[in-house]
Amino acid sequence: MTKAPSAGSALFAQSWTALRTAVAELADADFASPSGCTGWLVRDLACHLIIDAQDVLITLVTPAEAEPTVDALGYWAVGTELPSGTDPLDALTVRLAAAYEQPELLKFHLDDVGSAAGRAAELADPAAIVSTQDMILTVGDYLSAYVLEWTLHHLDLIANLPGAAEPLAECLSRAREMLEQIVGSTFPATFSATDVLRIGTGRRAPTEAEGAQLGELAARIPFVLG
Repeated sequence: MTKAPSAGSALFAQSWTALRTAVAELADADFASPSGCTGWLVRDLACHLIIDAQDVLITLVTPAEAEPTVDALGYWAVGTELPSGTDPLDALTVRLAAAYEQPELLKFHLDDVGSAAGRAAELADPAAIVSTQDMILTVGDYLSAYVLEWTLHHLDLIANLPGAAEPLAECLSRAREMLEQIVGSTFPATFSATDVLRIGTGRRAPTEAEGAQLGELAARIPFVLG
């Protein structure tokens, strides 16, 4: 009897599939466009997604015997300093992306490793306990945490690509909910999930009108997740 996927696993699959599909549908010229990540082109972000997929595969086969130390929300650390794009790891990603030379190679590698990560997540026991980045958590919580990662990077991917496929509404809604729970604040109901995620994490500055609606919350943003 096939077990039903957990809510976290299901949204992980939906958000990850949507993101990989969006990359696969890009034109070659799109890879030279700026992404929503400071200092990165779309090709650099695509390369980062390959690394992320590898991290998922590694984590899912890194069991831990201790009790969980964090849940899906606690997985995220919150800072206030926006990335500059000059971090050594960010610079390494740029060099790796350039080495692919052809967008088709990036697409192929992301599809190859990304599909494997998706299958591994589907097969994993949500109750199993794994370790990553000095944290211990259940597989279900780990996959749930990545819904926010995939959704934010999907927004980064299409930041300067009008007409590109957007994240699924369910994933945007869940990512917004997660961000609000992580930072302990609720954004105005008039803000769309996309605006909350972009403004809340410093991906764009609020307009004067949006700043007025944010009130005291405006002084606390951005919430830089890491």
